Parts: sequence; C-alpha cells; structure tokens
Amino acid sequence: MTQPVMNPENYQVQLDEKAEALSAMFSEFDVPELEVFSSPAENYRMRAEFRVWHENDEMYYVMFNQETKEKYRVDYFLPASRIINDLMPLLTEAVKESKILRHKMFQVDFLSTLSGEILVSMLYHRQLDDAWKKEAKALKQRLNDEGFNLNLIGRARKMKIVLDQEFVIEKLKVNDDILTYKQVENSFTQPNGVVAQKMLEWAVDCTQNSQGDLLELYCGNGNFSLALAKNFDRVLATELAKPSVESAQYNIAANNIDNVQIIRMSAEDFTDAMEGKREFRRLKDQNVDLKSYNCNTIFVDPPRSGMDEGTCKMVQGYERIMYISCNPETLKANLDILGKTHNITRFALFDQFPYTHHMEAGVFLELKK
Repeated sequence: MTQPVMNPENYQVQLDEKAEALSAMFSEFDVPELEVFSSPAENYRMRAEFRVWHENDEMYYVMFNQETKEKYRVDYFLPASRIINDLMPLLTEAVKESKILRHKMFQVDFLSTLSGEILVSMLYHRQLDDAWKKEAKALKQRLNDEGFNLNLIGRARKMKIVLDQEFVIEKLKVNDDILTYKQVENSFTQPNGVVAQKMLEWAVDCTQNSQGDLLELYCGNGNFSLALAKNFDRVLATELAKPSVESAQYNIAANNIDNVQIIRMSAEDFTDAMEGKREFRRLKDQNVDLKSYNCNTIFVDPPRSGMDEGTCKMVQGYERIMYISCNPETLKANLDILGKTHNITRFALFDQFPYTHHMEAGVFLELKK
C-alpha cells in the first residue's frame, strides 16, 4: 500500500505550475498580473476524513487512491493540521481498548481550527445506545485531559448523538482584526485556514474606499460578509443552506457587527426578487426592503457549477463585482458574459489545495467606462 507523493520540498514548483496554468487559461481575457497566495507546505487542511480498517486486533486509518481505488494506510497525513495528526493515533489507541466504541466503527471525520479546537465525528454501521454514549464521554474526557479542546459526535443510520456541541469556534486574523466564526459539522467551511485568511485580506483590500452597500450571494456562514462589513455602509447577503444561515447569524452577533443582514434565499430567487418578477414572503417577514439598499458592489462565491445565465446578467448591473471561484472552468464561462460590460482589474490564485489540480481563483471587475 503506497501513499500518494506530497513533497513539501517541491511545493513552490507545483504552485508555480498552477500559476502558469491559470494565467494561460485566462490569456484570452485582458487580465492584470496574477496575484499568487501560497499555502503552508504541510499541515494546512483543517478538515480530514478517514475510513477505519479493522484487521484482527489492529485498527488503523485508510484512504483510497481516487484513480486506482487502491487503499493505503495512513498513520500521518501531511495535509492535515497538526492537531489532527497529533490526535489520530491517540484516538485509535483509546478506541481499540473499548469493544463498544470499536464495534462496527467505519469512519472518522475531523474538523479542526487554527484557534485550537477540534470536533471528531465517529461513524458506525450499527445503532448507538446509552452504553456507547457512556464510553464516548469517557473517551472525550480522556483526550481532553491530554491537552485537546475536543468534542465528539456519534453517527449511525438516521441517528446522531452530540456530546455537548456539534461545532467548533474558529478565529481568523484579517489584517489587524480577529474574527470569530462558528463552523458546524458537515457544513461548508474553507478547508485551508491560513489561505482563508489571505483570501479575506485580499477581498478587504480590493474593496477599500468603497461607496454604498454590498450585496453578497452564496454567503455561507458569513465568512466574507463579516470581513467586508467595515468597507461598506451595509451588507445584504443571501444563502440557501439553513445550517449556514444559522451560523452566519451567530457569527454576526459574536463579532458585534450591526450592518450585516442575512436572508435565506437562493441566488436564482433573489434575482427574481431584485428584478421584481416575484414577491417573497420571507423578505417581508424579515423587514427587508430591497429598494432601501444602495448596492454598488456585488460579491459572489458560487458552487462549482458557477452562476446561471440569469444571475450573471443580474450581476452585470453592479458597478463592481468580486468573484471567488473554486472552478476556473465555470469562472471562465461566466467571464464570457461579465467581460462584455466589466474590466478585470484584480486577478488572484489562492492555493487552497496544494499538490492537487484544484485552483481557487479570485477576480475583481469594474464597469467599463
């Protein structure tokens, strides 16, 4: 069983190759010089998931090669945060000592933070009972006694047991500010904490000296909304996933921010609302008067599929557009539309996923004069 090669000594080479590839990919557009934001060469992922392999009395983590489907044992996972790597062997050793905790456990998910918290989800092919809960509480206490700030979740089919809480609290440094973020298990969060900080700082820099209000689509847990709030009079943000909206509301309160409003709505529905095609009760219920906003800038961070044509055309109505993309292919397709009315004035590569072909890109566009 061989593990894929991830060599920190070659990190800069792979980053340079990505930068060259991204620049070439967008060469047909009039883009400025690419700004490149690097990742730590190791221990950069705040999340990791491992299958658990049982072999006689032995139990260990495995992953699978996506191309060959070959499994390989993982005792140390270079991309994962230091806290995840420190916890991995201690967790398996402790679980092995308990027949109740070990029985039919098939996966472990880790969610860690730069601020030192970690959440562990243990997945089972059986129903969990009070005996499991008692053993899990003892496990949690044992690991916290060893210096971890840890919470545990047990999962089985149609079943979830939360010991205390199902989230971690992350603290990200954005220039001179420390922002607090609630990150819930199984909800989207940026996986690379250090690069996430760089993305926020880039977004803040792009929007310095802004006028009016900001509209943000696909806002998630308010990751960018909170960092950008100081650059605008008000921020109106939309998100469809209920857990993310709840986290965003928590984060607004935790950071004492009073000029951000989050509404639960898809980008497509919001487009219809903005264009007056339909009325939405949820906007009335939350006392959201779209006409009261003076949004000169719009921020979008869409899923891999990018924005649909209708949303792209709505976005064209704003003087300035900030677009964060996890898929350069769909970004390029969207820019075929946006580029007709706007110039690209900032262009960035964020290396969220070192040693992979994945590229996170950012563009800032301003209306052509």
